[in-house]
Amino acid sequence: MEKHHLDTIYLTGIALPNKTTNANGQAMQDCGQLWQEFEKGGWFAKIPNRIDNKVYAVYHNYDGDHTQPYAYFIGCSVAPESVVPEGMQSVVIPAGNFVKFTAKGKMPDCIGSEWQKIWKSDVVRAYKADFEVYDERSHDWENAEVAIFIGV
Repeated sequence: MEKHHLDTIYLTGIALPNKTTNANGQAMQDCGQLWQEFEKGGWFAKIPNRIDNKVYAVYHNYDGDHTQPYAYFIGCSVAPESVVPEGMQSVVIPAGNFVKFTAKGKMPDCIGSEWQKIWKSDVVRAYKADFEVYDERSHDWENAEVAIFIGV
């Protein structure tokens, strides 16, 4: 667990139409379906003005803590003045302090396992925006590595 101060991150991508919840495995199903849509729809290639080749999964607009509903978004980092194409949305992760966790192992199991650790940890969370960063280290699904940033 490492502490980081990050500048504002501007993202363009797609989002769940409604909030999801961790109750009864609902988020696992909803977020998984959004990932399938992101991949099958070729959304990565459709996002203009990408700054890099990373994909961000953002948990935001929390109704409370991790047991309450929240919004979920998948997209890429773009320049601040980027126009959001029709059919896409934008999310801004405000500058702030984050604690970085790293999920390692078989996808997507390693992500769920790391979130279980985060929920049980003593990290005092801000519940503004938390996010996962998928880069070249996440491409091997048998031995992936994904950074998870928790707002504090």
